[in-house]
Amino acid sequence: MKPPIRLIVGLGNPGPEYEATRHNAGFWLADHVADDVRANFNQDKSFHAWVAKGRFDGQVVVVAKPNTFMNRSGQSVGALMRFYKLAPEELLVLHDELDLPPGQAKLKQGGGHAGHNGLRDIQSVLGSPAFWRLRIGIGHPRSLGLAQQVANFVLHPPRADEAGPIGDAIARCRAVVPDLLSGEFERAMHVLHSGDKRQ
Repeated sequence: MKPPIRLIVGLGNPGPEYEATRHNAGFWLADHVADDVRANFNQDKSFHAWVAKGRFDGQVVVVAKPNTFMNRSGQSVGALMRFYKLAPEELLVLHDELDLPPGQAKLKQGGGHAGHNGLRDIQSVLGSPAFWRLRIGIGHPRSLGLAQQVANFVLHPPRADEAGPIGDAIARCRAVVPDLLSGEFERAMHVLHSGDKRQ
């Protein structure tokens, strides 16, 4: 049986100017997860992150939002993993996903980073791709009919017609987190993926 998730890290960029941008979808979900485990974020310089410690079924659950920029996310994740002595399989990373349309979300373990700078840095620091990822679809500028470059696209807020579906996907991700904290990965995957209306 796979070990349950013990560390949940939402990816994003720190600072008010990035708060509402597509690249911060992982932060948005992390905020909800911290609420659900009744934990408050506090800045922790030793982990280069805002860290919230809660409990689920008597076990400590740590939710973190790195306060490095996206391309240095591994600095925070590596420090947390070492301190809590966790294996990559006990880590769940929440992040925006260009390859999925707004409204879609996917859970997967392992795989590449698909050019996502946060995932690339985490993979490099851990020396393993075996961690879990909750991928929140934000769409790609080409598939959404936009002329923006990807770097520009992810650093802008979603348009009104994208924001609703992204919010729905985040709500579905939030709903399966208890399964992930219980080690029920197959169940979480089934619930999350069968809820996708655009498969």
